[in-house]
Amino acid sequence: MTELRIGLIGAGVIAGVHIAGWQQLGAQITVYSRSGAAHLVRDHGITEVDSLEALLAASDLVSILTPTATHHEYAMAAIAAGKDVICEKPLAENTQRAAEIANAAHAAGVRLFPAHVVRFFPEYVAAKEQLAGEPNPAVLHLSRSSAAPAAGSWFFDEALGGGIVPDQMIHDIDQALWLAGDVQRVFAVQNPPSVDGILPRPVNARIVLMHNNGVLSRLSGEWGPDGLPFSTSITIEAPDGSTVYSRPDGEVANAPGDYLPAQTPADSPYTLQIAEFAAARASGQPSRVTPYDGVMAVALAEAAAASIKTGKPVEFSAVDVAALLEGDGAGVEL
Repeated sequence: MTELRIGLIGAGVIAGVHIAGWQQLGAQITVYSRSGAAHLVRDHGITEVDSLEALLAASDLVSILTPTATHHEYAMAAIAAGKDVICEKPLAENTQRAAEIANAAHAAGVRLFPAHVVRFFPEYVAAKEQLAGEPNPAVLHLSRSSAAPAAGSWFFDEALGGGIVPDQMIHDIDQALWLAGDVQRVFAVQNPPSVDGILPRPVNARIVLMHNNGVLSRLSGEWGPDGLPFSTSITIEAPDGSTVYSRPDGEVANAPGDYLPAQTPADSPYTLQIAEFAAARASGQPSRVTPYDGVMAVALAEAAAASIKTGKPVEFSAVDVAALLEGDGAGVEL
């Protein structure tokens, strides 16, 4: 079998877990970062190149791990070069640019895999399996909290695609879509509010999604003080008020500025995600995360941001968002 050549764009915190996953699969890894990646070369023994052009020439599959506002630029360049693309969430800083990425991939005949890794965490996979073949639940409760990203970083600048909703809570937005389907109304609040487009630190937010099938999803997110343990939870309630499924995640103490849960490479959900994407690419079969999912999550995050700003619910049309995508009517897969 020909060795898979992986090109990573970006050398931030998330790069390490992606490298560990690809190394589990025996891939050849090259990295390009505008700020340099000497620490990744030192720690993981991978190859660094000094230009995007060199990275694309050395790669079969490109993985974009950079700040949100750069996703569109890098994805479009990789697609234009005929490369399949994995892109960290959110797919882009707004729905229009996310749809442009999906449509460009479809037109070029390359694969696009939005990296919504929570679909690969075992407790959420178990929730999906629990609901299979069952009547619709009444309420989903999803929560996520961690230490906030480093003060002063782009994560707090809404103009750069930052914010607790599009960066952290998009995981649970995607879970609500995966578990309960399309949404018709969004209401959200944030505390404290942003000032001139800059989020405070710490900050928390709440989102309520009304799904087309009547299911209600209640999402809670927190970027807390340094050292706040990483934790998540999911609870699913039946129409009679009984609990269908409940799973709190064990708390993981974080170092200051560390907002990722602790993982071991072999069984990391990041490795499982990477392995499924690689297999889907090789076989031509769908993966559990599609371009449609990536675009729809961005659209819902935008709707939540609009609700936060106005203090009012936002009516949402999945049909209108799907209409932005080319191909089979939803741009789901090639």
